[in-house]
Amino acid sequence: QDAIDRKEKMSETFKTAVHGLETDTPALKTEELGRRAPQWVRDNLVTMCMRCKEPFNAITRRRHHCRACGYVVCARCSDYKAELQYDGNRPNRVCQECYIFLTGHTVLEDREGRHKGILQKGAAEVSSRSLLCSSLQLLDKNGKGGTRGWFVIPQDDPLVLYIYAAPQDVRAHTSIPLLGYQVRDMAQSESRHLFQLAQSRQVFTFVADTEELKRRWMRAMARSAAGITHPEEEEEDSGP
Repeated sequence: QDAIDRKEKMSETFKTAVHGLETDTPALKTEELGRRAPQWVRDNLVTMCMRCKEPFNAITRRRHHCRACGYVVCARCSDYKAELQYDGNRPNRVCQECYIFLTGHTVLEDREGRHKGILQKGAAEVSSRSLLCSSLQLLDKNGKGGTRGWFVIPQDDPLVLYIYAAPQDVRAHTSIPLLGYQVRDMAQSESRHLFQLAQSRQVFTFVADTEELKRRWMRAMARSAAGITHPEEEEEDSGP
């Protein structure tokens, strides 16, 4: 339920931001983000960040433009990069809301830097109380390269996959809400054990070290995607 609430809140925030600009600058439709270059909001039309609402100043809070929606935002609110189709899928500076929409990733802390519980906990601590944790590789969109990291589904937040760069990192660098995703098996390729998470146009491809580990992750992710939050146990009613 927490994952659903977060998803709905982010969706409403994004829709309000995209369609609520009271200027003569036409906003891109949601489905056009990243596909078509936006018309930038002129600097002289705003005196504060269009995301966090903090006022701009010449020294500590400068103006930047989100390359996806064209909004004028501060450095902290545009400290993200996402591949934009209109620019040959090259990474571009984008605001937090566009980053979430374009990548499907959640953001680990709000703009005030307040902690959000488990998101700030170290990998070792979370792993000790996890439904499943191990090293995996997350492939890029071309399937040729990717990032190897430490992946965890915590018992405290069983509907979300947290990704750490290493098992001893003090915080995760990103996360993926699992609710509603489909888990797909893939044929073994060059001794790589592949599987995918897919939802709409968003697809994540993972590589496990062994076939057994791949099956364990597929089962754990499928349970989380279906909203099953309790730890998996041996079937007690299977006998006569």
